[in-house]
Amino acid sequence: VGGIGMISTANYVARTFGVRSAMPGFIAKKLCPHLTFVTPDFPKYRRYAELAREVFREFDADFDAVSLDEAFLDVTEYLETRGVDASAAAADLRAKVRAKTSGLTCSAGVAPNRRLAKGCSGMNKP
Repeated sequence: VGGIGMISTANYVARTFGVRSAMPGFIAKKLCPHLTFVTPDFPKYRRYAELAREVFREFDADFDAVSLDEAFLDVTEYLETRGVDASAAAADLRAKVRAKTSGLTCSAGVAPNRRLAKGCSGMNKP
């Protein structure tokens, strides 16, 4: 997503060629000559972010959204009241987001603090 001036984000295929967020588009095009630029659609991003946030509220009513595509949740109470472990809660959250958004995937990292959770969320990404 982005243009010749700047890449906002890159899919996993483009990343295998070295394309990264915040990279000038002309450099990305040199790395990946068949790269296709997609025009950003922020109203659509906001709409889908809100759908995901509806799911997040089921797990933590006071979650912290730090951007359209990132949030931190404290699922301690959710785990205690439902008697499930963190892995089951993460799997449930991911499934509910996918269902609510008609196919949007998300990653989830479970840890005792934000920094570790952020790292854990990337462990199973391609």
